[in-house]
Amino acid sequence: MTLTPIQPGQDVLAAGHRAPPARTLVDILLETAARHPSALALEDVDGALNYRDLMRLVTEQAVQLGRSGVRRGDTVGIRIPSGTRELYLSILATLLVGAAYVPVDADDPEERARLVFGEARVVGVIGPRGVFEVRSGIDAELFAERTLAPGDDLALAGTIGAMPTPDDDAWVIFTSGSTGVPKGVAVAHRSAAAFVDAEADLFLRSESIGPADRVLAGLSVAFDASCEEMWLAWRNGACLVSAPRSLVRSGVDLGPWLIKHGVTVVSTVPTLAALWPEESLERVRLLIFGGEACPPELAARLAVRGREVWNTYGPTEATVVACASLLDGRGPVRIGLPLAGWNLAVVDAAGTRVAHGETGELIIGGVGLARYLDAGKDAEKYAPHAQLGWNRAYRSGDLVRYEQEGLVFVGRADDQVKLGGRRIELGEIEAALRALPGVAGAAAVVQRTPAGNQILVGYLAQVEGAVFDRSAANIRLREELPAALVPLLHVVDELPTRTSGKVDRGALPWPLPAAGGEQAEAFSPTAEWLAAGWAAILGVPADGPDADFFAHGGGSLSAAQFVSTIRGRFPDTRVSDIYDYPRIGSLADELDGRAPAAPSAVREVLPVPRRSGLALTLLGVPLHVLVGARWLVYLAAANNLLAGWAGASFAPTISWWWVALGFVIFVTPPGKMVISVVAARLLLRGVAPGNYPRGGSVHLRLWLAEQVALLSDAVSLAGAPWISYYARALGARIGPNADLHSLPPVTGMLEIGEGAAIEPETDLSGYWIDGDVLRIGRVRIGAGATVGSRSALFGGADIGRGAVIEPASAVSGPVPPGERWAGSPAARVGAARGSWPAERPPRGSR
Repeated sequence: MTLTPIQPGQDVLAAGHRAPPARTLVDILLETAARHPSALALEDVDGALNYRDLMRLVTEQAVQLGRSGVRRGDTVGIRIPSGTRELYLSILATLLVGAAYVPVDADDPEERARLVFGEARVVGVIGPRGVFEVRSGIDAELFAERTLAPGDDLALAGTIGAMPTPDDDAWVIFTSGSTGVPKGVAVAHRSAAAFVDAEADLFLRSESIGPADRVLAGLSVAFDASCEEMWLAWRNGACLVSAPRSLVRSGVDLGPWLIKHGVTVVSTVPTLAALWPEESLERVRLLIFGGEACPPELAARLAVRGREVWNTYGPTEATVVACASLLDGRGPVRIGLPLAGWNLAVVDAAGTRVAHGETGELIIGGVGLARYLDAGKDAEKYAPHAQLGWNRAYRSGDLVRYEQEGLVFVGRADDQVKLGGRRIELGEIEAALRALPGVAGAAAVVQRTPAGNQILVGYLAQVEGAVFDRSAANIRLREELPAALVPLLHVVDELPTRTSGKVDRGALPWPLPAAGGEQAEAFSPTAEWLAAGWAAILGVPADGPDADFFAHGGGSLSAAQFVSTIRGRFPDTRVSDIYDYPRIGSLADELDGRAPAAPSAVREVLPVPRRSGLALTLLGVPLHVLVGARWLVYLAAANNLLAGWAGASFAPTISWWWVALGFVIFVTPPGKMVISVVAARLLLRGVAPGNYPRGGSVHLRLWLAEQVALLSDAVSLAGAPWISYYARALGARIGPNADLHSLPPVTGMLEIGEGAAIEPETDLSGYWIDGDVLRIGRVRIGAGATVGSRSALFGGADIGRGAVIEPASAVSGPVPPGERWAGSPAARVGAARGSWPAERPPRGSR
């Protein structure tokens, strides 16, 4: 590329010479997996995978794709529900085999999926559960027998330097098109890897993202910002934490989920972040905004000490992000300066660079430039720029103000808009509107409601005499357009026009009038109260009890805002309520009909039966014989010593052999172990995990076994070298190199994995009294896990591999592998951090 001399002032926009070395996303993943094989890489509702297991599963799926006939250079469709590990495994497997993935949101209409996959010429589609199916019309058997290109060996998949190459495509993502047909944008591995490496060098320079970080995965993979989420984790050895789609849609409920799952890195759109309470981001140390303009007040609220907040900008055509700005909450919200490897220029109508403080169109060049699948469109939008001297330049159509401190976004120079982080062409919406029956003309406009929401409104002018069926129109639009692109419909007598003949969008009615004026009288008091919040959020009044929230322009984000309003009066309202009762009248009836919470039932706990109390008293007498026997051994030894040395004694002497035998049985650790183990094994024979009556036979037997262990002084074994042998003798399963410093349960219902550590004074008994019920359960501690001192593990506790339980915590259920839990009851507080050395020190000899 030949560059003309840059005028003073725009040199800060030239970063193409700082492009990272060329490589592929596969190279990045393999390098990270080699550096951090045991670190967590991916977590969903089914658990967590470390990088070693991730690579194993991805390689297996890549080999299967190869056997099915997928080859380097192919395109493979991905249509799997969000929030599942199969989605991310399928993406990585596609990359590993050398193909490019083409994502379509699982919730998008079938017509759009067919259009996208057809335009991208996919060879097949990976669907739910990661199953690959070849495209219709292709013989699967013949397809699987396709020959490999020279140098492509599937046996080398997953090795550095093998498939793919930097020039191969990594993904193809479709954006909205002005003609009504989405535009496919292909991004090469060279561009994708440069983007990932540039961001790694940009964010958190003082303390880089690492294995202790957890990155939110909440965006649809059909949205190119999802690539940022994935590779913020996988480039740096962090864990990608996939949020359930229902939570992401709810918006407001995602905030507490971030705390519970210890998320530290978030990339999102400002509209969604604005719904979260500030405390939900308390663990987040990197917050990245993109996709739409960031309000200054939001930046000021969230840019706090200990957290980096970045505002990013970039079209899909320039690989996700082209420039970024670190926000401090003061001054204008900028889109910043270019990433390393990207060139930017702000030009006037003549194509020359503007001066400081002037506004012009943003032109993008450098390593991040992608390409359109449509060759004609590609030649138009990526044509050489003579004035800049660039052989290839992307005309963004965005107006920005050039300032040396960083660019400031001003607006669009055409009909393209951004809505909820998604870039759309109004022409695509208008083409769908004009295709509706009885429509003579249509215009699509993004309007702003009193609550500050952006609403896509479709204005329709009808053919004379036509009757408009709103319900049928909405159904048809939902079949043709993604949910985010379906507008609120409003019929006008005629579309206002300018002298040029174009639609005058500024003259279109807003706010919209209600369809009927007398129906409001039919509102119940609750419905009337709901209607006020409805109007503020949607910008259009509810025209009666049958008004449908989604038919009036509502979406997932506006539903979340509506729920936030409703919770002021009905605290238990959920976002799902809006989907279950979309009509304002039915929603009001549902809320009114909810009965107050039923008072908690008083549980009567019966006293222990008298016969059980009598048995406990009688059994206590012989139990103390164990204590007496130990003291008798001490007295006999003292009496024999006095008789031998002083010739006097206070009782008849007995043989030293009997004294020695008593010492072995009642005083030495092996003897104490034998007494306790024999008693426990005999008394608790046949006892299994479950619930038993308090004071019943099982309770008495368990109490007796505990008392034998206590009075025989087996408790003194805690922390001693004998403790592991004692636990195994009771029936516990103790793995090699496990460090046990607390008493095992007399039930023997304990399993400790290899290398696990249980600190002193931990309650492992595995049973407790719940009113008049005795509950007994197993306790399992996975390999490499750590349980802090003074913790309590109740029956049913299952500590996953490598998990950490902080001191003084109470655990009664499963703890996922690699997580850190604390509190009573224990809850997740973050990822387990490797504070112990990788190698255990040699055991001392005694």
